[in-house]
Amino acid sequence: MRAIILAAGFGRRLSQPGEKPPPKCLLQFGGRSLLERHLLLLRQAGVSEVVIATGYEPRQIEAELDRLQWQPRPKLVLNERYTLGSVLTVHCIAEALTAGGDVLLMDADVLYDGRMFEALCAGAHADRLLMDRGFQPGEEPVKICLKDGLPVELRKRLAPDLVYDTWGESVGFFRFTETTARRFAAIVASYIDSGRADQPHEEAVRDLLLERPQDFDTADVTGAPWLEIDFPADLVRARDEVLPQLQALT
Repeated sequence: MRAIILAAGFGRRLSQPGEKPPPKCLLQFGGRSLLERHLLLLRQAGVSEVVIATGYEPRQIEAELDRLQWQPRPKLVLNERYTLGSVLTVHCIAEALTAGGDVLLMDADVLYDGRMFEALCAGAHADRLLMDRGFQPGEEPVKICLKDGLPVELRKRLAPDLVYDTWGESVGFFRFTETTARRFAAIVASYIDSGRADQPHEEAVRDLLLERPQDFDTADVTGAPWLEIDFPADLVRARDEVLPQLQALT
């Protein structure tokens, strides 16, 4: 299994005008960067092949890997036009998507408990997404909606006539089998070819889910401690509420 960590963004909403913050994957919690936490948890899950999609300040990410002396060293793939949209970042790592085997696609700006990987990585092969039903509704969370157990929507804003019986927040982690990863890469390429490089990659994931909903299962991780870090208030919540609940890293 191969993990792809999307770490190209720069945390615009976390910084003040004129500031130059570090990449969000280098935010520190409990003396460890988010990147180090990702790598440790992936290793615990048996995943050693890691590709990191970079954009903003890639040398800082390289320096963190140097500091960690992590082996095998993750491969870094640069999206020089990272400000356009994350679908372009995913397009830049198409080779990693289509290299064979199951693929984990992960947002880098998430602080989470390793037990969530148990749900994501269970089984030899799977198309899977993670859902937390205990979320606070609003415009910011990317919502997963299910009907009879199958995904029918993945978006921040839902159509008023959408029919579903279960909903929750997407954790931002997806698992694709080899066939599905190749199809996802093709959908992403179609976004680039049609002038939609400015779109978030979740739109391409949405297209994939709606094209073959019967292939996906949704792992419910409600109650597991995690937080996507987008705003200054998230930093406080991550340190004061989420971090104390996490299992110790080894």
